[in-house]
Order: sequence, then structure tokens, then C-alpha cells
Amino acid sequence: MLTANLSTKYTRLRQIFQDSSEVLVAYSGGIDSTLVAKVAFDVLGDRALAITANSPSLLPADLAAAQLQAEFMGIKHQVVQTHEMQNPNYTSNPINRCYFCKSELHDTLKPLAKSMGYSYVVDGLNADDLQDYRPGIQAAKERGVRSPLAEVGISKLEVRMLSQYLEMPWWDKPSQPCLSSRFPYGEEITIEKLRRVGHAEQYLRDRGWVGDIRVRSIGDTAKIEVPSDRLSELLNSIPTPELTNAFRAYGFTSITLDLEGFRSGKLNDGILASNP
Repeated sequence: MLTANLSTKYTRLRQIFQDSSEVLVAYSGGIDSTLVAKVAFDVLGDRALAITANSPSLLPADLAAAQLQAEFMGIKHQVVQTHEMQNPNYTSNPINRCYFCKSELHDTLKPLAKSMGYSYVVDGLNADDLQDYRPGIQAAKERGVRSPLAEVGISKLEVRMLSQYLEMPWWDKPSQPCLSSRFPYGEEITIEKLRRVGHAEQYLRDRGWVGDIRVRSIGDTAKIEVPSDRLSELLNSIPTPELTNAFRAYGFTSITLDLEGFRSGKLNDGILASNP
């Protein structure tokens, strides 16, 4: 059962779509954009369309999950290719890399929405995202994208609460930002590096890991992050020589474990500290 406050926000969220004739959802398959797609479909039916952008920075398993979730919800779904890897402003990995990623995304989706008769594009930005360093927000705003969750003040926790209330099986799905977020700013991003990180994270998933996990790539070093209270679980679940050999086969020369533990947005610490 929803709290009175969250029930009010949910009503306002539905009202956004009730006031729309049709919408195109920028749908990554993450918990946030999936909730937006779910509510859009519940209100608009076939007048809602979910579009997933595929590129080397998306783990193939996550694309497959997005497709399965869309099928479960019943919303129309299409996949388009984006080409941010052709932009040196993106691959050089500056601190505003996400601006160029979202620019490519919405420069692809906006004309597509117009050509197909959709009024506008919506994304899965939530209220908590507004407190983080996210230069992609500006790119979306410049292109007229709406963020229904943020508009009505729905937080990340409330996204999960609403998703559970709506009986979405993936309500507790871990966040999975694009693979480019695994690299420290200033380190060039290449397709091969993205594949290497993707293979490493998929290896850990395939070995049974469920929950938050990141493989940060720093040069040829892989730094594994899991929640601090699960460090021993990781060490006990996969024999160290086996894990080391697998990561070396992917191209890493050194494999480390972050003793501080997983924390979303960790690579933004320096930026946030210099811009209080």
C-alpha cells in the first residue's frame, strides 16, 4: 500500500500522461525509465512507444532484459542505434561526457518522435538525480525532453516502491548505468575497453552474483566494487585464481577489490567536491 504522499505523486504522474495524446519514452530498461514506460502504457496504451538506444556502451544482457520487460508490460518497443562512439568529445571522456551521450540520444529520438507523430519524448530522470552531477540533464532540456518522475518529485526509493506496488517483477533491480561510467574522466574510451568491462561484469553475473556490482577500468587494472558488507561473499563465491585468469583473458593485467565498497557515482566525487 502506498503512503498518502506517494499516492498523490502517483496520481500526478498518471495525470501527465492523461494530458498527453501520445509519448515516446527514452527507455533504457533501467528501473526508472521502465516505471515511466509502464505508467505511460497503462494510461495511453498503443499511443505510448518505448525506444531503447543500443550502442557499445550497453551490455547485451541489459538490452535483452529491456526487450523482455517491454514485452511483459505490453508496450510497443523499438531499438535504435546511436553513434556516440564516433564523437571524440565523447570518447575522450571529459567530465561532461554524458552531455554528448544524451545529445546523441535525443538528437536521434526527437526527429524520430516527430516523424512518427509523437508529441514529445520523456525520460526516466528521477528527483534524486537532480542532486548528482549529471551533465546529460542539460542536453535533454535543450531538446525539450520531459522528465515526469522528477517533475512530480519521485525519488529513487519511491520508484522502487511504486514499481513493487504495480507488481513489476524487477522492482529491486540494481542500477546499471552505461559501461562508459566505469572509466575515470580523462581516460579514452574505446569499443575494446567497453567490451572488456562488459565481459568482466557479465562473468560475475554468470557466476551467480546478484545485486550491485561494478568493474571499474583504470588503465589495464580492473577494480571490482561490491557493497562493503558483501566483500567476503564475493571472495568466497568465486575462487580467486579462476576470477584472475578470467579477467586476464579479457585483457586486464591487474585485478583489485575496492575495500571501501560499491557506491553509485563514486567517480563524481572530485567534481562534486570542487563544485559544492
